[in-house]
Amino acid sequence: MPKEKVTLTLDSGQLEELRTLVGARSLSATIDRAVGSYLSRLRHLRALDEWLAELEAEHGPVEPETLEWAARIVDEWEAAGPPAQQAV
Repeated sequence: MPKEKVTLTLDSGQLEELRTLVGARSLSATIDRAVGSYLSRLRHLRALDEWLAELEAEHGPVEPETLEWAARIVDEWEAAGPPAQQAV
């Protein structure tokens, strides 16, 4: 896939930690992978939103209790953090 050089402004603390964690590996490749992962998550969330809209169109609005239940599950997932991933 073709690459394009860009200039980014990043949080200095996060950048320092990233450099420490990736060591001699390519910082650009690491950030490229992170962007790819984030884009994948955004595509997944968009597909989920579309699916939920279809369900609402077919079956009516989701009950508030169900939305609260789902929000609690998402909060628990986010609090647990991402699953262990392979080293970049």
